[in-house]
Amino acid sequence: MIHKTAIIDKTAIIEDNVEIGPYAVIGPETVVKSGTVIHGQCVLEYAEVGHNCEIFNFSSIGKRPQDLKYQGEKTKVIIGDGTTVRECVTVNRGTAAAGQTIIGKNCLLMSCSHVAHDCITGDNVIIGYASGIAGHVEIGDNAILSGDVGIHQFVRIGKFAMLGGGAKVVMDIIPYAIAQGDRAVLAGLNIVGMKRKKMKLSEIEEVKSAYRVLFISKLTLNDALAKLENNPSRHVQEIIKFVKSSQRGIARP
Repeated sequence: MIHKTAIIDKTAIIEDNVEIGPYAVIGPETVVKSGTVIHGQCVLEYAEVGHNCEIFNFSSIGKRPQDLKYQGEKTKVIIGDGTTVRECVTVNRGTAAAGQTIIGKNCLLMSCSHVAHDCITGDNVIIGYASGIAGHVEIGDNAILSGDVGIHQFVRIGKFAMLGGGAKVVMDIIPYAIAQGDRAVLAGLNIVGMKRKKMKLSEIEEVKSAYRVLFISKLTLNDALAKLENNPSRHVQEIIKFVKSSQRGIARP
């Protein structure tokens, strides 16, 4: 059902079985796929919203990026199937650098959170209340950001990582880790998160062993990586690849 007060741009594509509430504005070149609910007073433009999403009141999706270099290039936001966007969330579309901002499938963006231009989040990501994600940030699958987290531009958050409330993150956070604090540091591993995702105990032990080599053994980072190089665990190899590809450097305990 589309409320009679909603405004739908002539270039927008609204699939069957979509609900759009009162005074919502669906702007240019927006696609809303079936099963999605858009509550009243939302504004969307230059966005592709997947199946079975729910976008709550006063959210703004796809407005121009807050980047002074942006010159009106044609860019967009993509939101994956099953994602929930709560009240007063803002997600800006991309710039010429990447062309799009991507939110994965089955994510939860809690009230008043912000995702800036050219960010990429994986699937099953939770972004807590009032958290701010600067431009070009990458967040891996199943990562959890608690409330009032701030992430510096170009930072990467590894899969299954968890950021404590109020964390201010200026360096990359390795997969499976917990980080917290102003200029966030590592505070161990997200054991609970790994168990919830049905990782085997042997796999968790492999990750714990790799963490000890990287951060507790007193080896240099290069020597620690060399020691782990032939570890057969795919989870350990993910950590190694993440560390080696870091541009900003990795947070440490």
